[in-house]
Amino acid sequence: MKPGPNRLNLAIGNRISCGVAGDMATRHLHLHLRLNKRCFCTVAPRPWLFVGLGNPGDKYKGTRHNVGFEMIDAFAESQGILMNTVHCKAVFGKGFVGEVPVFLAKPQTYMNLSGESTGPLAAYYKLPLNQVIVFHDDMNLPCGVLRLNDKGGHGSHKGLKSVIYHFRDNREFPRLRIGIGKPPGQMDPKAFLLQKFNVTARQRIDEALHEGVDALKLLLSKGLDVSAKRFNKEQKYKHLRVQTLPV
Repeated sequence: MKPGPNRLNLAIGNRISCGVAGDMATRHLHLHLRLNKRCFCTVAPRPWLFVGLGNPGDKYKGTRHNVGFEMIDAFAESQGILMNTVHCKAVFGKGFVGEVPVFLAKPQTYMNLSGESTGPLAAYYKLPLNQVIVFHDDMNLPCGVLRLNDKGGHGSHKGLKSVIYHFRDNREFPRLRIGIGKPPGQMDPKAFLLQKFNVTARQRIDEALHEGVDALKLLLSKGLDVSAKRFNKEQKYKHLRVQTLPV
């Protein structure tokens, strides 16, 4: 028995309604999945705090002990970040590298009290210490050789010692070590640190600053482990090449 016109129209209408509802449900499901995916993909990257150690004032500008300041300045200039404010006893700047927020600081407390600025900065921004990297001079590396490490001691570096103290003796924070070489002969290490670079050493440090900027950009895009492994391998070969060269 064939259905009458009214029953046939009702059946067709139901099928159409069900089809439309099904299509709408499918669309809503796809939209939901896309929104969820978008939410996962747009989670804000964690900020980094870059701290360069040094001494304030023109008297110390260009000295071996101030290469941490120079690394901050080189990175800030490369990214167009203005160092034009004072925050927690530091000359301070902030910006983005890609999508990553970056805070840059040069403590003005003098080297031996660097932690008085670095500790409060990390606390103010509620940063875990593995997101704070300190740039400092290192006499145990040849001039112009760098190392990117995830942690370590202070190695008798009084600026680092102060930072560790104000991090409640926590040493598990990254560092970018900038080699300045050892003092010649019987020269007093303190005098050596506060001396300006000669022409040859200055060229090596300028080259190292460019390499350091590239390493930091890699760190922000790939993370510490990947960047440190790649960068330190390159610097190891550089170490072997320059360690016997005169400065």
